Amino acid sequence: MTGPATSALGSLKADYLALVRRRRMYSGLITVLFVSVLAAGFSVADARNAGGFWQGLPKIFDFPAELISEAIDKSADLPANLLLYLPALIETVNIAAVSTLVGALLAIVLSLLSTRGLARWPRLIPFFRRAMDVARAVPEIVIALVLIFVMGGGPVPALIAITFHSAGALGKLFSEVNENADLKPVEGLASVGASWLQRMWLGVIPQVAPNYISYALLRFEINVRASAILGFVGAGGIGAELRVAISWGTGRYDAAAAIFILLFLTIVAIDQLSSYYRNRLVGAH
Repeated sequence: MTGPATSALGSLKADYLALVRRRRMYSGLITVLFVSVLAAGFSVADARNAGGFWQGLPKIFDFPAELISEAIDKSADLPANLLLYLPALIETVNIAAVSTLVGALLAIVLSLLSTRGLARWPRLIPFFRRAMDVARAVPEIVIALVLIFVMGGGPVPALIAITFHSAGALGKLFSEVNENADLKPVEGLASVGASWLQRMWLGVIPQVAPNYISYALLRFEINVRASAILGFVGAGGIGAELRVAISWGTGRYDAAAAIFILLFLTIVAIDQLSSYYRNRLVGAH
């Protein structure tokens, strides 16, 4: 190898090693900063905690131990409790299913209106994108608490809150899928005078539908858990029953155990089924 070539190779290697060292230094600084912020936040949270984290740490297993012990002692009542809370579980799943369906439909419209090359009104793309950002940024529990204050407890606040958040979250995912769609069918439909809705329905939706359904199924899993959590703050469903069972304390832990079992089995079943169908959809696509 000639001298200039060797020199160029050595210079390239030195530059590469310098780049690696800089990246490691930046990574180290970011890690130190992250740990410092985490420690400071934990210190503040611990200082404001009524009982203190370290004082309560030895008792962390007391509640699970009491719950399991009472559930075992009253194991004969487990089948009856499972049947008793099954309607509340069905209500929770229904909330998640309806909110996912409505949220997905809204997300399809928002995603098409916010995708360059597909948008009906290109100048309004930033508006629709910010609308999805807002819907995605506001937690479901905040929306549900506001709606509970206005409308009272029940499944409707949970449904609206989850639908609103799902529209933002799925809209973002759907818009990314839309950006990879082939525009040739859209251009061909436009050349024969098809309307915007016809171009989207016939030229875009058939391409992206498998990904849409895959993301919607994944969101359905998340919404089942969200629906149970919102029920805990008064939005109906099995979460409300769990809050009552836990609030009563000793003597009702067998009911709480039955609700935990129902939730666990349902979430696992939905996770397995949706994963199976997602894999089939993606594989077929």
